[in-house]
Amino acid sequence: MSMKQTIAHPLFGNACRVAGGALLAASLAAPATAADDFTTALVGGKASADLRLRYEGVEQDNALKDADATTVRVRLGYQTGEFLGFSAFLEAEHLTALGSEGYNSTVNGKTAYSVVADPEFTEINQAFLSYSGLPDTALKYGRQRLVLDNHRFIGNVGWRQNEQTFDAFTVVNRSLPDTTITAGYINNVNRVFSDDSPVGDFRMSSPIFNVKYEGLRAGTLVGYGYLLDFDDLPASSTRTFGVRFTGSAPFAGDMKALYTAEYASQSDYADNPGNFDLDYYLVEGGIDAGRLTAKLGYEVLGSDDGVAFQTPLATLHAMNGWADQFLVTPAAGLKDAYVSAGTAVAGVKVEAIFHDFRADKGDARYGTEWDLVATKAFGKHYSVGAKYAAYQAKDFSVDTDKFWLWGEARF
Repeated sequence: MSMKQTIAHPLFGNACRVAGGALLAASLAAPATAADDFTTALVGGKASADLRLRYEGVEQDNALKDADATTVRVRLGYQTGEFLGFSAFLEAEHLTALGSEGYNSTVNGKTAYSVVADPEFTEINQAFLSYSGLPDTALKYGRQRLVLDNHRFIGNVGWRQNEQTFDAFTVVNRSLPDTTITAGYINNVNRVFSDDSPVGDFRMSSPIFNVKYEGLRAGTLVGYGYLLDFDDLPASSTRTFGVRFTGSAPFAGDMKALYTAEYASQSDYADNPGNFDLDYYLVEGGIDAGRLTAKLGYEVLGSDDGVAFQTPLATLHAMNGWADQFLVTPAAGLKDAYVSAGTAVAGVKVEAIFHDFRADKGDARYGTEWDLVATKAFGKHYSVGAKYAAYQAKDFSVDTDKFWLWGEARF
């Protein structure tokens, strides 16, 4: 895709024009000292850089060739200082595939290979104007990273080389004690597949609302509502309301009990021709023993007459197994019973997770999966990692093994 194609989206273009116009108008209307302050804000900001080199291998028990993808992503950003409460941020990124591209990136035409959804691209990842002149309130307009709670409903899919960002207007308010209110309106979702893909964007008209209260001794309570109206995919338009509670409590000396409970209901919305009411449940408990953390969880994405609960704006790789077999919830729904354990050895963080996947409706046992990861940080700027996922199919999909090895530098 071309840079011109990327920046052609109306909201992104408007954001750039509004940002430039607001800052220019403020500087022209201000006295000489304020003009100096404007220059200081403009050139005295903070630059950022992120370099990630990664190998991903995929083996599947089907006719597709094994995938081998070595890619390097470079991300460069610049955050201006504040002037009259305004500031701006611009971030560009580029990905290059090293070697022969022996994988299906979803846009390179190599459909004989298994998919590794990291296409080559050059694009603007973020470009927004922010305003902090209102008490306890931050406003942001333009292309931005947006993550709410545990990424289950709204996330940035940061695992992929091309992360997911949102063309949106958002307001974050902290006027009430221990309370964070996030409200927004999403106009477009820039997905991981890049604008070269016919499914690279979710154009929508979608208000979102999330209220987090941290004033309870037992934990954090969140209520949310996501009204997703897809312009080109009306059958995907849904209305979701939910509540989430997560926290910890000390017991047996330095140990902590960990707990999470969440419920959401989802129904048809806007021009969706369907008529359904779906339920989502999550119950998770665990123990933090200092050097060892263990959790046991049960998540249900319900099904109603062949329609299943979906979370298309989530960081789906982080949910229901790293082999990515359930990026779209099967029509019969999904039950995911899982257990995890993590620790650190010589500065290396390691974690193992086991999943048992079954249908919400009917008796189908989809399969099981083992996930393993090890990461090591070197100071504030460098890290390396290795990850492995092994899905054993029973009544859904095929046996799939995935392996990753990466190094990253952030400044």
